[in-house]
Amino acid sequence: MKINFDKNKDGLIPAVIQDVETKKVLMLGYMNRESLEKTLQTKHVTFFSRSKQQLWTKGETSGNILNLVDIKVDCDNDALLISAKPEGPCCHKGFDTCWNESNENTFGFLSELEEIIEDRINNSNQVNSYVSALYSQGINKIAQKVGEEAVELVIESKDTNDDLFLNESADLLFHFLILIQAKGFKLNNVIETLKERR
Repeated sequence: MKINFDKNKDGLIPAVIQDVETKKVLMLGYMNRESLEKTLQTKHVTFFSRSKQQLWTKGETSGNILNLVDIKVDCDNDALLISAKPEGPCCHKGFDTCWNESNENTFGFLSELEEIIEDRINNSNQVNSYVSALYSQGINKIAQKVGEEAVELVIESKDTNDDLFLNESADLLFHFLILIQAKGFKLNNVIETLKERR
């Protein structure tokens, strides 16, 4: 790993810390050669404190350590991207990240869709809400709808119409998201179950 610590007069380079699972940026710290060596040796992320002018291992007082997973060097060899597994909040103010963000898995548009479905379920008085209407019919009707969509997807997978196949795939996924919420779960619960099988 070739790193240019001499680019700055103080011999420090920025180190961006990212959760290896959620991909959330947790914090920014600074490292010198010694702190990087200690990080590699102990597998606990260690920085150089600019205010105290000494090394500090994240979590040495709070217990909220950062377990090293991987280190990448940027294209100019003067910044690090560190993947880590955090134990507890990362921010000294008690937040998950130093930007006061929740460090949870999100799945882009699927997470947005999951929130919309949850809102429609919790606010069943909304006019013309398909989700509310389906949810009000109970778990058996929701499960039946998932089964119907699954059969339709199987049928379309045997044909050559890609548009119909993708539409049936979307229908199945949409109704599956309704079903898992009706059962009291979230998409993240399914993902965690898959991870356990890995």
